[in-house]
Amino acid sequence: MGQQCTGRPMSDNDDVPFNRNFPLKPGVVEEVRPGVRRVLCNNPSPFTFTGTVSYIVGTGNVAIIDPGPDDAAHAAALLEAVRGETVSHIFVTHTHRDHSPNTARIKQATGAPVYAEGPHRASRPRFESEKHNPESGVDRDFAPDITIAHGDVVEGAGWRLEAVATPGHTANHLAFAWPERKFNFVGDHVMGWSTSIVAPPDGSMIDYMDSLERLAAREEDLYFSGHGPEIPEGPRFARFLIRHRKAREASILHRLAKGETDIPTMVRAIYIGIDPRLTTAAGYSVLAHLEDLVARGVVATDGDPVIGGTYRMANA
Repeated sequence: MGQQCTGRPMSDNDDVPFNRNFPLKPGVVEEVRPGVRRVLCNNPSPFTFTGTVSYIVGTGNVAIIDPGPDDAAHAAALLEAVRGETVSHIFVTHTHRDHSPNTARIKQATGAPVYAEGPHRASRPRFESEKHNPESGVDRDFAPDITIAHGDVVEGAGWRLEAVATPGHTANHLAFAWPERKFNFVGDHVMGWSTSIVAPPDGSMIDYMDSLERLAAREEDLYFSGHGPEIPEGPRFARFLIRHRKAREASILHRLAKGETDIPTMVRAIYIGIDPRLTTAAGYSVLAHLEDLVARGVVATDGDPVIGGTYRMANA
């Protein structure tokens, strides 16, 4: 799928240079850049890599981005990291259970208001034939104190964050750009260690690709992700992800050119050597591509495009 980062400059002919070198230990506060600290939660998994990364922005009067999962030890580590400082703002990129549930603990301890796009919602209505997707892991209890939308700017002591709408991984996903520093806190929309999961109906590949284009067009060049290391040359990395997704689409179309088939068959053909724990998630990513292809009239299916459907080329 990708390759280890070699430290050399990226060229336009490279595959996505995934970087899985992230030695940060859980609970340790690290100043990754002046004015930006990060703390890793001890919640490693095939979906979260080494765990969720929470960020502290500013000095003295600070903001916390993504307090993480329902984890008292991580909340304690974050509060210890800002001991003697004032937490004035809490930002949440999206409502997956590894990012937002700890918000209540941090708010209770600090009194800081919570900023986010809104409560969890799906990217589209659930089809009647669909069962609930357990891979989505959504936090349906979350509600921000202050809702913000694309282009809204929130300022604190020595920092200024601009909301950048990045739906796709979830419908309510926001990135938070710090334009003056050319930083962008991109949540799970862009990750340096792996591609993001896009699982309908909570996620949308159409929205995801549009959001990558939006990020790639911006000037922020250092991305801080919800999992794994920081990402240099962020816009170029976003363009690589666009190419990577288009290559995945091409693989799907290549398989469909051989005849009508179902999603498990496509996963086996496309995701060679995949961790078995990720097979279901891979199926939903294929479904996200198929939804897009059906909407564009390239692929056909009987009824709604769902995980259990069969698919064929529209001109077959």
